[in-house]
Amino acid sequence: MSDKRQRARVQGSWAKQLPKHSAPKVAVQINQQPKNENPAPTSWGCGPQKTPKTFEFHQPTMPVRAVPPEKVIEQAGIHDISDGPSGVSRLRLLPGFLPPEEADWMFSKLLAELPWSQKTNYRQGEAYEEPRLTCWFGELPYTYARSTMDANTQWHPLLLTLRDAVEQASGCSFNSLLCNMYRDCHDSIGWHSDDEASLGNKPTIASLSLGDTRVFSLRKQPAPEENGDYTYVERIRVPLSHGTLLLMDGATQDDWQHQVAKEYHDRGPRINLTFRTIFPEPEGHRPGTKLRFTPKQP
Repeated sequence: MSDKRQRARVQGSWAKQLPKHSAPKVAVQINQQPKNENPAPTSWGCGPQKTPKTFEFHQPTMPVRAVPPEKVIEQAGIHDISDGPSGVSRLRLLPGFLPPEEADWMFSKLLAELPWSQKTNYRQGEAYEEPRLTCWFGELPYTYARSTMDANTQWHPLLLTLRDAVEQASGCSFNSLLCNMYRDCHDSIGWHSDDEASLGNKPTIASLSLGDTRVFSLRKQPAPEENGDYTYVERIRVPLSHGTLLLMDGATQDDWQHQVAKEYHDRGPRINLTFRTIFPEPEGHRPGTKLRFTPKQP
């Protein structure tokens, strides 16, 4: 038995656990900050961010303004589009002024026989090719922007016939004609007013359209306090179809601008004949100078 006890003691010694060695103590820095168990989330994971402030609503100091909806004019008749200090601005729309078959023949003839050319104009001192073709008829030259069209008294006979018809319908007389030809959807004319001094005060412009339909857009001149911002002005769209006559008169050139914008779907060629009355340039005015309405001071 003594041998068995001795062997048990020896085997038991093997089963004993080794004594644990305590880890050396590390000195704690005096200025060490305690670890934050719940750090604030960050957008980049580079450290805590400041807690966002509670949102506070403040009533806007400026009233919220809505952009006026664009008006569309398609019905024949007289349309007074504004009435202000400069007077009434008026459009007269006559769709179907020319019968379709007659308009087809006139369009083809004018397209082939008028002296179309692409003019160079200038914007902020830089030359550019106008995105349309033009020609001019009249006893006087016509200057707009920084480009002058020379006098041309050789009216095409068909244009004289059309001028007589337009004068009879409008009750106005015209001594000149600016012709524009838009070859496709990429041709256009930008925002402008026909308010050169050579056109006189409150001119009447008669616009006859032949060919594919294009949208004629108008926008009202902003009030002086808007500082040239057109965001909230009134706007009008007038689709001008084959054979349509549109007259602009009253204060339209004082209070409104118009354009034919580029379009982003296929359009065939369109001819626009704008009959007008032109006068010698007023003394002291540079050709092409604008003639703006200025209300009388009280």
